[in-house]
Amino acid sequence: MKPRRVVPGTTCFNTRRCTQRQFLLRPDEETNNAFVYCLAEAAQRFNIHIILPQMMSNHEHAAYLDPDGNDVEFRQRFHGHLAKCQNALRGRWENVWSSEEPCVVEVMTPEDLMEKLVYIATNPVKDGLVERVHHWPGPKFVRALLTGTPLRARRPKHFFREDGPMPDTVELHLRLPDYIPDHAGFLAELERRVRLVEEEGAKARIASGRGVVGRRRILRQSWRDSPTSNEPRRGLRPRVAARSKWVRIAKLQRNTEWEQAYRSARLRWLAGLPAVFPYGTYWLRKYANVTVAPPPVGSPAPVPLPR
Repeated sequence: MKPRRVVPGTTCFNTRRCTQRQFLLRPDEETNNAFVYCLAEAAQRFNIHIILPQMMSNHEHAAYLDPDGNDVEFRQRFHGHLAKCQNALRGRWENVWSSEEPCVVEVMTPEDLMEKLVYIATNPVKDGLVERVHHWPGPKFVRALLTGTPLRARRPKHFFREDGPMPDTVELHLRLPDYIPDHAGFLAELERRVRLVEEEGAKARIASGRGVVGRRRILRQSWRDSPTSNEPRRGLRPRVAARSKWVRIAKLQRNTEWEQAYRSARLRWLAGLPAVFPYGTYWLRKYANVTVAPPPVGSPAPVPLPR
């Protein structure tokens, strides 16, 4: 597994799949509530600005801004609590998430963010599950982002104890990053592109004669089931989302240089020699108290990691 640079101010696009592609997140009232609750609680705890998530039956997506470099602990808390909630709800004990590494992609520009948000929003339509985004029976994340309406969730009683430290209720506020200058214009364009995908999907279904699965069948699916289609394997796992070729090349080159500096510092550290790790080192900074170079001039410094 390659080391990954974790720095404040990164816009991330995360994907994580359920084990064996099972429908362990199949939408229902308790699952929808637990997803929003665990996501909102973890985001508030680690100051993560959620832009747009999506809960599919056997995987989840989320785009978010990480102002303080707490992405790793945020995902650990969110995924850990949600997995335990679902196991308690389903009466099972095994792992909920796939053993493969979660896919975390750094989003480089506002246009790249727009493309990821359209992908997240239209996932149920592109997969042939529903005709319109708002027909998906999971949490109404797209509507919440477009209207600015917060999503509320209660503490899942089937897992968290009533006298515990977890809050009774939480609110999830979806918002665009501040580097988007015109929020209203950006959201209007997002809504237009989502509508376009819905229209293209309808035309494709007419041409092929195929329909959608539909809300009722989705809600009747067993959480033990999984798709019958073959899953692509051993494909590329990108770490950068950039439509511009030159932005992508520059970022990949910086990542390569960072990995080389990290490996060099790690060899010195293992040999007992003085070593300074490159800015963005996460795991060894937290767990081994190694020396890390200061951030470049103009970059936000990492805040102390929450406990």
